[in-house]
Amino acid sequence: MKLININNRRYIGSKARMLDYINEVMKKEKITFSSFLDLFGGTGIVGDYFNDSKTKIYVNDLLKSNYLSYLAWFGNDKIDKKKLEEYIERYNSIKNVKDNYFSINFSDTYFSKENCKKIGYIREDIENNYLENKINTRERAILITSLLYAMDKIANTVGHYDAYRKNGELDKKLELCMLNLKSTTNNKNNKVFNEDSNELVKNIKADVVYIDPPYNSRQYSDAYHLLENVATWEKQEVFGVAKKMKRNGIKSKYCSVSAPLAFKDLIENINAKYIIVSYNNMGTKGSGRSQAKISDEDIMSALSAKGKVKVYETDFNQFNTGKTHIDNHKERLFICKVGKTTKVKEKATTENITDKVKSPLNYTGGKYKLLNQIIPIFPDNLDLFVDLFSGGGNVGVNVNAKRIICVDKQKEIIRVMDLFKKYEDGYIIDKLEKIIDKYNLSNSLLNGYELYNCTSDKGLGQYNKSRYIELRNDYNKEKEDSVEKDFLFLTLVIYGFNNQIRFNSNGEFNMPVGKRDFNNSIRKNLKSFITKLKTKNIEFINSDFREFAVETTDNTLVYCDPPYFLGTASYNENGGWTDKDEIDLLNYLAILDKSGVKFALSNVIEHKGEKNTILEAWINEHNYNVHIIDSNYNNSNYHKQEGNILKTIEVLVTNY
Repeated sequence: MKLININNRRYIGSKARMLDYINEVMKKEKITFSSFLDLFGGTGIVGDYFNDSKTKIYVNDLLKSNYLSYLAWFGNDKIDKKKLEEYIERYNSIKNVKDNYFSINFSDTYFSKENCKKIGYIREDIENNYLENKINTRERAILITSLLYAMDKIANTVGHYDAYRKNGELDKKLELCMLNLKSTTNNKNNKVFNEDSNELVKNIKADVVYIDPPYNSRQYSDAYHLLENVATWEKQEVFGVAKKMKRNGIKSKYCSVSAPLAFKDLIENINAKYIIVSYNNMGTKGSGRSQAKISDEDIMSALSAKGKVKVYETDFNQFNTGKTHIDNHKERLFICKVGKTTKVKEKATTENITDKVKSPLNYTGGKYKLLNQIIPIFPDNLDLFVDLFSGGGNVGVNVNAKRIICVDKQKEIIRVMDLFKKYEDGYIIDKLEKIIDKYNLSNSLLNGYELYNCTSDKGLGQYNKSRYIELRNDYNKEKEDSVEKDFLFLTLVIYGFNNQIRFNSNGEFNMPVGKRDFNNSIRKNLKSFITKLKTKNIEFINSDFREFAVETTDNTLVYCDPPYFLGTASYNENGGWTDKDEIDLLNYLAILDKSGVKFALSNVIEHKGEKNTILEAWINEHNYNVHIIDSNYNNSNYHKQEGNILKTIEVLVTNY
């Protein structure tokens, strides 16, 4: 009979290709252990890797489908292998099955109608035989696991059940296999759990606790709802295109904005010699849903309070939907030796750790990704920092200075910044949600995607389009400035294309609808940005740079990030930035230089082979310093790649 191994299953974030690396790091750190807790087990392959007669293995997961698999793979209850093989052979040969719960609800979606009939029949038969005491608890788990693995092998998906392929191949043969069990090497004291991890660690002790939590907002209960439905076999009502059941009780807080607090609480309550945390570097990469919910600062803060921490990293491209490609994707292992705590120098452990916050306004050309290159070039101990083209505020809010002034010609931007300064984040979120409800826009944080007949890949634009246009029309009809109009504007930005801002020549907001809504990622950015902003002595001013007079102090820096003369972006339309504007700004900075005021200018000196001769001549005339910036702007038309040659050279010009 064919055998299957524990790793013969597709699973988001699977560590199958990380196992040897984890072991190598543990050996390098000379970690010895007789007990190992795989706290967020998933398929259980990490626990299985260390599963031998000398090591007690504890494996836990919130999903019942994974827990039943653990009972099968790690259990020690006696089983009748011959009897199980007879069950499997019978299941593989069944024909002419009647309609049942599974075929009625799932036919011709993830599986053909015929396979759905078989799945429903097999699962019902397993349960009946268990209730009649013909099979024991572990034998039941083995048969269910065999069924789940067989389903996964032929499912008409990319490996998860958020959606199924249209016109996909449905007629693959459903074939159950016997599990290749380590019955002779399993430790007799292995234990498996189906509990909340934060509660479990309060009641268990292990030499090593391995933590591989969900990284982003993609709930595993959404991705594997169908397998969970089969595992629990409660025959729940299903809904939406994806045919999901109610699953509120198995939603993970590690996929929400509360993830950092949950992680801190988890680490505080762990009783272990070593804590090993797997986490990738997706903090600000990929789509909003793919971005990590726990920051490097959160991880290091929690672990360094528990003991001494080291960080290892390796290249790693994990399983995804097949449409996402992330450059420089790293998987990190945070190794904490529990004991007397010491202060860890964050920069010495990982260069990704930062206390920078990202603006919720995705202003084209915004400098958030370049802050770690730009800010170190700024002078220390600034009395006054002027962000003369502040846009989304990424630079101004993240700079340390006794006083900060953010200036922008776009009054709507300045008015939103004043909202952030005046109101608490809870009040702002409440106002936004009332507008969302009023216009019946999507709220995927509360309702997921299926309620709107949308998928995470295609986004919510199709559902939101008409509602968004209604909101945009109402906003453009409002001619007088008001706080209510400001909140409408902020909602438009959140639901607009790439969260960007654009007005036509008539002063009307004209960005089209975007794919995303007021999701976890934007809420997190909004709250972090507002919190950071309120710690600053900061002022927002609506003004053209030519009309703004700089107050000179002993230590002033004027930073300029103007529209780029060689580029074309949403803020550089309708004749937005001309050669006259470029010359006026350069003359403005030259006057500041003569007055003894320091400045820093972000600009592009070359684009697609075309040189900014005005800027070049000005730099050479005054002998200013030029710092080359390694820039990469997503969604920016003025920064393109032709072949493998980047045609844009971005610089920071300083007079100090």
